[in-house]
Amino acid sequence: MNMTTRRSFLRGAGVAIGLPFLESLPAMAGPAKGRRRMVAINVGLGLHAPNMIPTAAGKDYELTPYLKEIGGFRDQFTVISGTSHPAVGGGHSSYKSFLTGAQHPNSAGFRNTISIDQFAAAELGSETRFGSISLSSSGPGLSWSRSGVEIPAITRPSEVFRKMFVAGKPDEQARQLQRLRDGQSILDVVLDKTRSMGRRLSGRDKEKLDQYFEAVREAERRLVKAEEWEHQPKPVVAVKPPQDEPDSRKIVEQMRLIYDVMHLSLETDSTRFLTYNFTGMNAVPVVPGVDEDYHNLSHHGLDAAKIRQLTLVESVVLREFGGFLKKLSESSDGSASLLESTMVLFGSNLGNASSHDTRNLPIIFAGGGFEHGQHLAFDPDNNYPLPNLFVSMLQRLGLETGSFATGTKPMDGLKMSVTG
Repeated sequence: MNMTTRRSFLRGAGVAIGLPFLESLPAMAGPAKGRRRMVAINVGLGLHAPNMIPTAAGKDYELTPYLKEIGGFRDQFTVISGTSHPAVGGGHSSYKSFLTGAQHPNSAGFRNTISIDQFAAAELGSETRFGSISLSSSGPGLSWSRSGVEIPAITRPSEVFRKMFVAGKPDEQARQLQRLRDGQSILDVVLDKTRSMGRRLSGRDKEKLDQYFEAVREAERRLVKAEEWEHQPKPVVAVKPPQDEPDSRKIVEQMRLIYDVMHLSLETDSTRFLTYNFTGMNAVPVVPGVDEDYHNLSHHGLDAAKIRQLTLVESVVLREFGGFLKKLSESSDGSASLLESTMVLFGSNLGNASSHDTRNLPIIFAGGGFEHGQHLAFDPDNNYPLPNLFVSMLQRLGLETGSFATGTKPMDGLKMSVTG
């Protein structure tokens, strides 16, 4: 895939056009290859490995304290250990590479690449109103465009609900359609001006201009698709619009609201590609028994008292994740459950948050039509590339790709279900 950025070239040419923003709109593609879905969730302050990773590999492992929180779905998830992104360090900055695998995210010249959800959405996202949705508890998300620019993340569940289910008044809808048409007019003008520029260029600059033309064409296709969806009625759901929880310390309430709208978006087929970055906080979360700053607890330095409190916080995080899995498992998707058609990646960009170590990432992979109920334990000293899992996920979506980022094949030991 071509990872060349378009943003720097557009600025260099003096053309102001927000193409990376447009990539969050539904993409044009061929017919979707089945109703398969993908969700990726990152816990930005890590997950204490001894509470998460079993000591035994295979199917007969003993549930750890964190896995007990989701133990009812044991046969529907796989625990993965001993994996990481090759050459991705940078401590907290490594969240940027969690779904891209782009190397050296803390370097001065770092430029990200496309995230797996955006890669999938570009091929398959045209079947739904929203090609993808990026969510975050606060701050940045996990999704990155083909040009390596962050897709703006939504932090308010009420905004997600409004976008998906609340139809605007006729005059508001008309204004939105006009905005889309104005965007197309702007693209036409930009194309006219840059075509004349092309006659004065040669070599690499001409190649860059060709890439720019393709970016504009792609943006036009997305605008047209967005306009088509503006004419389609939004789904009607028998639930009240969520009321945002303004207190960021109430992580249970905030996570529950986010998971609720994620479930609704999948159940109504409003999108099939979701990311959620749970960033944590520099504050004391509202969790019984916890009186220390969450971020400080993640840097426990093996202090037993801090680990006890951190365990309380992270157990809540796993419990709410289990609630999301429960919602998916109880929702029908034709002859199967929504969980069976939805791949759910849950983990952290940090293997040891206390030392900012990005090796040995804690990963749970659930649903999506795979043979689960096992612990895939790779070498903790010579980590297996996590992007091989991304290759498996893309192939499960029906995409004919043998590589993604540093992944060069499907993940060893992870088999697709014959009936899934």
